[in-house]
Amino acid sequence: MDSPRGRIYQMVQVDEGRLALAESFVTHIDRCLGCLNCQTACPSGVPYGSLLERARSQIIENYQRPWLQGKIRAHFYGTVLPSFGKLARHAKFVRFYQRSGLQSLARGTGLLKLLGVAELDALSPRIESDFSFRQLGEVYPAEGARRGRVAFLIGCIGSVAFADLNRATIRVLTKNGIEVHVPRGQSCCGALHLHGGFLEMARAQARVNIDAMLSPEFDAVVSNAAGCGAVMKEYSGLLEHDAKYAERAKQFVAKVRDITEYLAEVGLREPKRKLKQRVTYADPCHLAHAQGVRKAPRELLKAIGVELVEMPRADSCCGSAGVYNVVQNELSMKILDEKMEYVAMVKPQILATANVGCMLQFAAGIKRKGLNARVAHVVELLDEAY
Repeated sequence: MDSPRGRIYQMVQVDEGRLALAESFVTHIDRCLGCLNCQTACPSGVPYGSLLERARSQIIENYQRPWLQGKIRAHFYGTVLPSFGKLARHAKFVRFYQRSGLQSLARGTGLLKLLGVAELDALSPRIESDFSFRQLGEVYPAEGARRGRVAFLIGCIGSVAFADLNRATIRVLTKNGIEVHVPRGQSCCGALHLHGGFLEMARAQARVNIDAMLSPEFDAVVSNAAGCGAVMKEYSGLLEHDAKYAERAKQFVAKVRDITEYLAEVGLREPKRKLKQRVTYADPCHLAHAQGVRKAPRELLKAIGVELVEMPRADSCCGSAGVYNVVQNELSMKILDEKMEYVAMVKPQILATANVGCMLQFAAGIKRKGLNARVAHVVELLDEAY
């Protein structure tokens, strides 16, 4: 019942009223990573991802979760993520906890283990000092002859925990003759909402971003997070019955590109130096399986001179899967440990990927496995080369 076919069977039974939308059904649906590996493998082309999202939406609408869990979910998805201002305030609180010594104290005294949250604490991103939000509304001119003009999605978690990656993305684009706009009206892409079953919230985020970033002046709408890019490419499906946005959503989707996809399309300018390091690349599920982008990241890595070594099952899930590593932590860590076995087989100096959630998960995996390697986004390695 935890196989894709088993889950689809249950979805049909619930939809037809033959199976109660009760705890058993919720458990089987919650356990799914949503990695879409099954969708890639399916010879019949079943759109499992869309079915999963609709099933989770039914759960949100018709199932009563425990009171505290429900309150936390409602606050996180409904209040924090849609508002960059509220997200920044929450992030500053977490940053204080991390840098004031409270986190070190909680770890050192064993309090986190006693509370059963030590694994979750180890996965928490380090909040940066300079958030990306201050770059909203900015325009970054191309270096040399202009070869393109893009709108850049800075992301929600990306803006507070991966702001340096955002700045590296802008530098790499401008180095390659791309004028980068950071539209002021943009918001969270809606990926976490969609994966969590908050379908209407995801649609609301889609409308906000279409209004902010759909413009004839932009050749592309670029994201450096595979999960964000994947959901933006779903906007036309989300809004197909919206009379005002259906056509605009199609136009928007036609412009969406992952950063690696876009750079491979326009072609890299020769970097200043080559990175002579041993690198293995882990495909993010929502880049390989959802977007079908596999060659581009590898081509970019080869272009900067790395020794690219392929790990076994490079496109298997690392267990991050949005907030899966938080809500299904024990399963997530088992999946991660298996993935790290594959990484260890090729003995890399650098474990490269192209999604911020995967980066956090792999950082934890490196520590768990005791590997002498670092985790980096493909764009960070390009930035180092330039």
